[in-house]
Amino acid sequence: MSLHPQPSIPPVPDDTARIARAAFRRGNLCLLLRDQLGAVFDDAGFADLYPKRGQPAYAPWRLALVTLLQFREGLSDRQAAEAVRARIDWKYLLALDLADPGFDHSLLCEFRGRLLGRVLNAAREGGLLKARGRQRTDSTHVLAAVRELNRIELLGETLRAALNAITVAAPDWLRALAPSEWHERYGRRIEDMRLPETGPKRDAYVVQVGADGHRLLDALAGKGAPADAAALPAVAVLRRVWARHFERDEDGRDGGGRDGEAPPKVRLRPVDGRSPGDRIESPYDADARYRSKSGMSWTGYMVHLTETCDKGAPHLVLHADTTPANVHEAMRVEAIHAALGAKGLAPSEHLVDSAYVSADHLVRAREQHSIDLVGPARPRTGWQTRTEGAYGSADFTVDWDRQAVRCPEGHASRGWSEYTDKTTGPHIQVRFDPADCDACPSKPRCTRGHGRGRQLTLPARKQHEALAAARARGDTEQGRKLYAQRQGVEGTISQGVRGFGLRRARYRGLAKTGLQGIATAAAINFDRLAAWFTQRPLAPTRVSRFAAMAA
Repeated sequence: MSLHPQPSIPPVPDDTARIARAAFRRGNLCLLLRDQLGAVFDDAGFADLYPKRGQPAYAPWRLALVTLLQFREGLSDRQAAEAVRARIDWKYLLALDLADPGFDHSLLCEFRGRLLGRVLNAAREGGLLKARGRQRTDSTHVLAAVRELNRIELLGETLRAALNAITVAAPDWLRALAPSEWHERYGRRIEDMRLPETGPKRDAYVVQVGADGHRLLDALAGKGAPADAAALPAVAVLRRVWARHFERDEDGRDGGGRDGEAPPKVRLRPVDGRSPGDRIESPYDADARYRSKSGMSWTGYMVHLTETCDKGAPHLVLHADTTPANVHEAMRVEAIHAALGAKGLAPSEHLVDSAYVSADHLVRAREQHSIDLVGPARPRTGWQTRTEGAYGSADFTVDWDRQAVRCPEGHASRGWSEYTDKTTGPHIQVRFDPADCDACPSKPRCTRGHGRGRQLTLPARKQHEALAAARARGDTEQGRKLYAQRQGVEGTISQGVRGFGLRRARYRGLAKTGLQGIATAAAINFDRLAAWFTQRPLAPTRVSRFAAMAA
């Protein structure tokens, strides 16, 4: 299909407008947004998605609007396409005749990447959005659209998925390779099979699955193997899973191979628990990862939502950043700031929780983006911070110019050395004279070391001063009031989860799940713009009757 951009967005047909206004005398979201914002999208924004030649495509600005409404109401692609044919309010927003037959549901998938940016542009053009304001960010978990698998199910299902993919790409080659036992062993879902009970039989089953997988991989790497089959994504997943879970003895051989071949000996690698590392959790979504956080564990993704929180304007979601679940929040701060800067929407103040705050983030946000990152610094470590009356690192006075530190009892340091940690960057190690510490009456409150003085590890000067300033602001009444505004983003996440289906991924893979986050953010903005135009107030925080009685 090719795109033939319309010179201007068509007006709403007279019959559609007349019947829609008669049906919705008290107003309607679609009617209101069409009247206030116009069509929001235009065909030019999607021109690079289409070739210059071919049959005319369905108007992409309409498909983009349908996607917004779809995510706002939690509809599937088929349900959204049916709503275009059946609902008068949708026809009004899309400027369609009453008899318009709509389109096939499969056309929706290409229009989810640019929705958020265009909605924000419409809000900016309407004076509802400004740069260098105040913003806040928080994250929530997204459950992958796959079944939870234990280790044995993962191994069997990964091999089964690879066999199914190769059957489509090279059926004749696989037919000649696969022994008859494979059809019985991998013909059905592993979860539907009765696996051997714990013990020698189950161990033998796992070893057999490993040997079968290695035999398939060896054949795909050998001469005469179809190149298309070897390059399949399911085969790449099989290689990664087998490399992580199996050890191979190239010299040892088991019996029972086909045509006199003996598959290589394999054994299951020992795994201590379920670590949050880069482990594939399902062959059907190779991007989903496992994570345990605050007593909760899941397999899937994390989505970070950033919204405005300026007074006198609607709170709009500016950025939706989706990552595998095992990516920590701190790893996304710079990416979020860079994305906001590229949109021309970088804030002056950015409110976040402690997971996003570190000394490096405070410094880089200020130097690279002129952003004041506001949030509680992570608590200091060491027994001194947990003991009342003990001397923590904050009680020491640092003279950066003289490269010296003075303790609360007035003793000066005797050593100052700089080093760079591969993970946390440049640091300074400060040492005090053991003679001063041994003779000091406050030693029990300062250090428990025997035969050596107190030692301090400090970040570089910029980082140290940034952390100190952040902690000092958090201790003031003004700083606490400023940070309290961050809590509002939790309501946005609740709205996305409860009202827009953000908790569960509709699709598989990081790219598609990321587009779901973007479309959800755009749909939230659509809803909030309608509330702003109708002057609908924000709902108060719900309090149970029993809790209210105690207030």
